[in-house]
Amino acid sequence: MVKSRRVHVLLFLIVLSFLLIHFLPCSNNAPSEEKPSPVHILILSSWRSGSSFTGQIFSQHPRVFYLMEPAWHVWVKMYQNSAKVLHMAVRDLVRSVFLCDMSVFDAYMSSQKKKSDLFQWETSRALCSPPACDLFNRTDIITAGNCKKICSKYPFSKVEEACKTYSHIAVKEVRFFDLKVLYPLLTDPSLNLKIIHLVRDPRAVFRSRENTVADLKRDSNIIVGSWRAKGEMGPYNTMQVICKSHVEIFKAGSQAAPSFLKDRYLLVRYEDIVRDPLARAAQMYRFAELHFTPELQKWVHNITHGKGLGAQAFGIGSRDALRVSQAWRNKLPFQKIEKIQKVCKDAMDLLGYRLIQSEEEQKNMSLDLLFSQNSS
Repeated sequence: MVKSRRVHVLLFLIVLSFLLIHFLPCSNNAPSEEKPSPVHILILSSWRSGSSFTGQIFSQHPRVFYLMEPAWHVWVKMYQNSAKVLHMAVRDLVRSVFLCDMSVFDAYMSSQKKKSDLFQWETSRALCSPPACDLFNRTDIITAGNCKKICSKYPFSKVEEACKTYSHIAVKEVRFFDLKVLYPLLTDPSLNLKIIHLVRDPRAVFRSRENTVADLKRDSNIIVGSWRAKGEMGPYNTMQVICKSHVEIFKAGSQAAPSFLKDRYLLVRYEDIVRDPLARAAQMYRFAELHFTPELQKWVHNITHGKGLGAQAFGIGSRDALRVSQAWRNKLPFQKIEKIQKVCKDAMDLLGYRLIQSEEEQKNMSLDLLFSQNSS
């Protein structure tokens, strides 16, 4: 009887040891092996507002997978529609990108998909480094020109493969005109979305758009309709819609924000970025839960304190960013300034841009006086 009990105890101890060895380690290791949920960042802006540069602040971070204006594909394919009609298609595409589901591009590309078919793919450091391209290191600062020469022949499948290896996924987009369209993404439990709303002085935007009229023609037609985009008033009609959208987005994001937007909306003025690039970059990184590395600090300083004057309309290179941002003050006739101030007055008032009342004031006004006293 005693011997039988000993056998049972021994068997029990053996079984218990087996369970402890094989199951407890799995249980203990599970939390450390669990991949943290990605952070999703949407840089929400409009054309010629410094959004490409702001996008690069995120693109060059080694923890960020970045795409520049993926909705370009939607607008090219469905250009007969209005911006309002295209909002849903654009939103669905952006959501898929955030989830690293790149099959969403199938509807907008040819059957022979290559990585180089993606709009402005070379502006994404993530698509110029492993696993998307093996010829640069993941921590390198990579220019679009160098990337395009070396990394263009990789298959499109590398885009999705690369996306899944990053902790942060950032998208820069200029094709949203209503923050409420994004509410389903902000309440989607599969997303952790943060929105950086980038604005720029409408007078500077207008002057910059004058230099890129042909490049922006299709977009202007979608924004206001082809007939309203024509003639002398065409550019002002387009600016009016853009300015109104910034007002509505700002109000929805800050003044009447729903609870799910708490700590997930940040307004940034481009003029503030170029006046103090390191401080504003640090602010955006904190908001996005990213570390501002010494290498990135050096890059941000150098690219905003160069001698270039921004001759390339869509290029991102070292320049005197503050001087370039204020070039409109000397190049835009006062008559045009008056018109822009009229159609964009609400946006200028709300976002902290002071109106210029005369040609004399235009010539003599200092940089600081261009901003309202209550502006950030």
